[in-house]
Amino acid sequence: MLDVKQLFAGYGRLTALKGIDLSVKQGEVVFVVGPNGAGKSTLLKTIAGLMAPTSGTITFKGSLINGKAPEQLCRSGLALIPEGRHIFKTLTVEENLAVGAMIRRKSSDRDIDLAQVLDTFPILRDRFKGIAGHLSGGEQQQLAIARAILQRPSLLMIDEPSLGLAPLVIDQVYESLRKLNTSGLTLLIVEQSTGRIMELASRIYVFRNGNVVLEGTPEKLSSGEAVEAAYFGFGEEVSA
Repeated sequence: MLDVKQLFAGYGRLTALKGIDLSVKQGEVVFVVGPNGAGKSTLLKTIAGLMAPTSGTITFKGSLINGKAPEQLCRSGLALIPEGRHIFKTLTVEENLAVGAMIRRKSSDRDIDLAQVLDTFPILRDRFKGIAGHLSGGEQQQLAIARAILQRPSLLMIDEPSLGLAPLVIDQVYESLRKLNTSGLTLLIVEQSTGRIMELASRIYVFRNGNVVLEGTPEKLSSGEAVEAAYFGFGEEVSA
């Protein structure tokens, strides 16, 4: 579904991505983990069209998407939930969800999808008329995911869904992601913490200093030692 080849990107003289190769197959849950400054968020922004790559190619569903506007990519089935969720805090939950559904042309489809989203995230049904800024952090994350789902993406990218959340709330968010993947949604997720990714991941990439230093399945990386070595930079590049 998604193929990234020799991707370079950065900010002025700073090169944040240094020849990244990464792929996501339909139905997978692929995690990208690594410390701050590893290039994880830059990867998602570049794929989503928010940053222009210096070189390399990004192919989505068989088509080259380098240089395409974020709006075009959204309509082609690519959705991004950036770090910090970026919900409209002064609007109601209902209004936030309506924004997510605006890309859809048929109101009948929007109504069906809204009902399904509220079944998946029942807390949003309870808070439907409430102001989004009054939601807890976990509820805001669920709102951000629900809003993105209403776009009917083929691939949903999420930047640090567990950021700032309590452990029990993280469990709830990850359970929602598991259900969405089971229903057929492909996921590319960036996390700084490696704590909860093994049970959900199809494959894992570890980034450090703009490079992929480790890639493998949870089964290959189950001991966690290789991930820690790659994450923290113990020794040389690790393969699995």
